[in-house]
Amino acid sequence: MKPSRTTGDAQPHHSRRIEGEVRVRTLETHAEREACVRLQRAIWGPSYEDVVPASILKVSQNVGGVAAGAFLEDDELVGFVYGMTGIREGRLTHWSHMLGVLYDHRGRGIGQQLKLFQRQWLVDRGLEEMRWTFDPLVSGNADFNMNVLGVRIHEYVADMYGDTGSGLHSFGTDRFIAHWDLTEPVTGGRPELVEPVAWDQAPLLNTEWADGDGAGRLSDPVPRAARIVIPYDIVSLAREEPRAAQAWRASTRAAFHAARDEGYEVVGFTRSRSAARGHYLLAHSSMVASR
Repeated sequence: MKPSRTTGDAQPHHSRRIEGEVRVRTLETHAEREACVRLQRAIWGPSYEDVVPASILKVSQNVGGVAAGAFLEDDELVGFVYGMTGIREGRLTHWSHMLGVLYDHRGRGIGQQLKLFQRQWLVDRGLEEMRWTFDPLVSGNADFNMNVLGVRIHEYVADMYGDTGSGLHSFGTDRFIAHWDLTEPVTGGRPELVEPVAWDQAPLLNTEWADGDGAGRLSDPVPRAARIVIPYDIVSLAREEPRAAQAWRASTRAAFHAARDEGYEVVGFTRSRSAARGHYLLAHSSMVASR
């Protein structure tokens, strides 16, 4: 694997058009990095304590990190992605720390284009893997990461970021750590099963939310496949019924930890707006094809 060669001010200008209205490119000036700081507060709220300052955005670019923005034609910044490059287990890896898009510009594919820009930037410099986190309770993020990008879930971390001061994190900061294999095509790194699974018959592990939906528990011998249910829209639920959101957090945390201890891996995700539910699909390690 080739190390990152181009950093800081020497990095070439990269851009990508989105429907002729938005372009994605690296942040190139101090003013643009300051605009990214303001954008973080606009997305996560004025009380958000984990804002990445302009100086760190700049320093990260000097050592192989990515700080890129989605700009309107009048150069208004409406989205950004930020990550740092380092060494993990003896090899270069990129940690994608933040990605955000202003609310009024969501649903236009900007987040996906930011991620693909970041991916290509890293591939061009010889990196082979990227990692980041996402909230297991946010069904839109799960659908995007697992079904659009094809990441593999490596770990569940309870309370990863603690209290950040953001209202978006009012129900805690438990996170999945996602791994994106940059040597595979997009969506090409998802786990393959050794045989088909009838997912609608797989037991539900967080049984308190079953609603007659095939509730079950891990038994001896453990089933080959299982599911964990989440609400379709946890953000609205947290705003309207904060105690319910906390209950979902406790329920899913316990279920994911129990599944991990029994040797399960998250292999898929599906959601239904009409049912107001999402389901993680889990397979026992004996069902996951070796790579």
